[in-house]
Amino acid sequence: MNASDLVGLIHPAIAVIFVFPLIGIVTNFAWQTRQRRLQTKSEGKSKIPPIVGREHVQIGRWLAGAVVGIALLGLAYPIGTNILSQQLWQKNLFQVIFIVLMFAVTIGSFILLYRARQRPWRAIFATLTGAGLIILGCQDGVFRRTNEWYWSHYYFGIIAALLMIFSVAIIEDIYKDRSNRWRNAHIILNCFALLLFVGQGITGTRDLLEIPLNWQKPYVYQCDFVNQTCPEPAPKSQDTN
Repeated sequence: MNASDLVGLIHPAIAVIFVFPLIGIVTNFAWQTRQRRLQTKSEGKSKIPPIVGREHVQIGRWLAGAVVGIALLGLAYPIGTNILSQQLWQKNLFQVIFIVLMFAVTIGSFILLYRARQRPWRAIFATLTGAGLIILGCQDGVFRRTNEWYWSHYYFGIIAALLMIFSVAIIEDIYKDRSNRWRNAHIILNCFALLLFVGQGITGTRDLLEIPLNWQKPYVYQCDFVNQTCPEPAPKSQDTN
């Protein structure tokens, strides 16, 4: 493996080491929080400590940041690789500057989303962050598998990241809404996000198997992926001596 191959492993490595354990922790706290709320409503008390709600919110915010961060990292690698391989700064300097600015605006908007308290500002920063992810995902070099969007690691990841952005944006509304509409929306959408995370684990593993190392690409990309055939290797020359 060369340096480029090792850099390509940063995205899946962070997902395995950091993001997926956080998903399990947040899911556990979410279950306990809901069970405590239901027990308190029906029985007036619960053995589950009240701190689980606060821990769920705090670690949930960490998870949202990790998911959006790893999505940006997953986009940065193919976009950066395409810029370097195509020497894009010589062909279209404006596009390179635009991409760099989009990364900066997206990261800055997401940071400000965490700090915003008023609903209009939360809506603005959430929209800017989501729009930045989508625009970056449309850049050359990103493998989207659009013909199989229903089983695409890219689309699963973008939707999951957008749901995490939405979750951060509505935290204040969940605690202010007495009708529980925001809370129910949060539960439903994040159950869907949990399914997407499971899909991410499956599709990410599949994509790692399909991506060749850099020294293998010249040969592998000669293969016919539709008919699943590859050219026969040239026969070894025999020593006549």
